Amino acid sequence: MKRRTLLQAGALSTGAVVFMLGLGWWQSRHSDEAPSGTLPLPIDRMSFALTDQHGDTVEAADWLGQPTMVFFGFTWCPDICPTTLSAISDWLEELGPDADHLNTVLISVDPERDTPEVLGDYLSNFDDRITGLTGTLPQIEQAAADFRATFRKVQSEDNYTMDHTAGVFLFNADGRFANIIDHHEDPRYAVPKIRRVLE
Repeated sequence: MKRRTLLQAGALSTGAVVFMLGLGWWQSRHSDEAPSGTLPLPIDRMSFALTDQHGDTVEAADWLGQPTMVFFGFTWCPDICPTTLSAISDWLEELGPDADHLNTVLISVDPERDTPEVLGDYLSNFDDRITGLTGTLPQIEQAAADFRATFRKVQSEDNYTMDHTAGVFLFNADGRFANIIDHHEDPRYAVPKIRRVLE
């Protein structure tokens, strides 16, 4: 168990470093010339369609017109996901009424277990402004590709877990990628980043 946890942590750390290097390149250049495959697509170029915890279909275009905050995770996640969702709930509370103008979304990477009903029950433990999305494996793979996120199933002797990108993605109201809140980042910087996309 400890070995698997260490492997997961190593994989997530490596993914975060690669993403943040790409993000740093983008921020330093202030241009649209970022290397292909490094940054998320603008929302208006995403093509996924998923199902929320109420059974309704959600497409990327539905988010346009409001800033968006997205996190990939799963309900059986033992630590990173509940910790991040608790942090997101705290950020939304700190933002107050301004957070009502933000699309805040958890996209499940575990379609086998995370039905809309399971997501709804799980998210009832957090801020009710968080929307949960799930779908078939191909649908989730499409969403991950649009965000340039990664996930994979890790089998154990009697069960499985999921490795996945752990950063929180931020987008402007017009759908342009704005920033990421890294899992290892000082939490004091999170709310100022969110406020910038709300301006």
